[in-house]
Amino acid sequence: MKTAYRPTPSSGRQAALIALRNLKMARSAHAYVRGNTIRFYQWLESLESHTLPDGPPIWICGDCHVGNLGPISNAQGHVEIQIRDLDQTVVGNPVHDLIRLGLSLATAARGSDLSGVVIATMMEQMMEGYERAFDTACEDAGGSIESPESARVIMRQAWKRTWKNLARDRIENTKPTIPLGKSFWPLSREEKRAVKQLFADEIVARLATLLRSRDEGASVKVLDAAYWVKGCSSLGRLRVAVLLDVGRGSSSGDDLCLMDIKEAIQAAAPRYPAVRMPRDNGERIVEGARHLAPFLGERMRASRFLDRSVFLRELLPQDLKVEINQLTHDEAMKVARFLALVVGKAHARQMDGSTRESWQRELQRNRSKKLDAPTWLWTSIVELVSRHERGYLEHCRRYAMDSATR
Repeated sequence: MKTAYRPTPSSGRQAALIALRNLKMARSAHAYVRGNTIRFYQWLESLESHTLPDGPPIWICGDCHVGNLGPISNAQGHVEIQIRDLDQTVVGNPVHDLIRLGLSLATAARGSDLSGVVIATMMEQMMEGYERAFDTACEDAGGSIESPESARVIMRQAWKRTWKNLARDRIENTKPTIPLGKSFWPLSREEKRAVKQLFADEIVARLATLLRSRDEGASVKVLDAAYWVKGCSSLGRLRVAVLLDVGRGSSSGDDLCLMDIKEAIQAAAPRYPAVRMPRDNGERIVEGARHLAPFLGERMRASRFLDRSVFLRELLPQDLKVEINQLTHDEAMKVARFLALVVGKAHARQMDGSTRESWQRELQRNRSKKLDAPTWLWTSIVELVSRHERGYLEHCRRYAMDSATR
């Protein structure tokens, strides 16, 4: 086994994680979008050729790219496609989610060698899907929108998945251990003690007994824990995988629980001034999740880990992300419309009737005869795609030079 995959906490973990993040972001332009939330908002703030509308102050995802949407299960076993990553959530302007999603979709389309005409049409379809969420009560909106094949496939996969599927995918092992290697690195003694202290807290431990298949009063025991090398933009932050035994039976199947502990840091997404949000970043993320993705929010808790703000959630077999590889013209239209509907429902459920109506009117403004999407959206996407491509190529050049000198 290569030692580069198993640095000790005191011998270069942070440097190794940063190098891995650079590598992941250099692999594709779409990966660069996912890993560059801070740059996205820097670029967006610097745009001077348009004015973004001030949408109603609601909880937004803040990092609304394609990979952050997918099937999510609630504690009762129901599954829906919702927003699945809320690290950047704030009470802010909903147009930021629209532009972030539009950039992600445009980059995926370019990666599939689709034309600029197709991308313009995708933006129109995105707005149609988003606005459909505001037509009626948000929970019932959009029933006539056809799901893309990628969404249907991943939902079928989600419904069929079991603990064994989760274990093989996440820890490459169905035994009650977390194998060290490429994805999991050893914890320090201090971190191991912190894990045990965390789950000695009854409030945190009860997070593992939420599922309807488990006894609410069951005991919770830490079986194993490791530093989790996972994600892209979050690489470098504290992240720990914890394997728990729930109850007093054999350590298998429903008795096992894989918990994800993730450091919560300040959001890059701009918040509206004079709005109330939790000051603690972990509590902010959990609160945003409860508004935007209720299935996920009910399964999350905020806590402290070695004096850092963290949030926890159990990973369930049904929790997946929408994967977009090669897009055809028809699939691109359906993906744009459907994913925007998901985001629209997350926004709309936070608004009363009058707020939804006024927001719909605002979205209908600034549309040209040639493009059925707001001018501010199209202008933002065009400029951001240009800046993104330049930033991506520069990142690849710097990474290649850094690699050559090592």
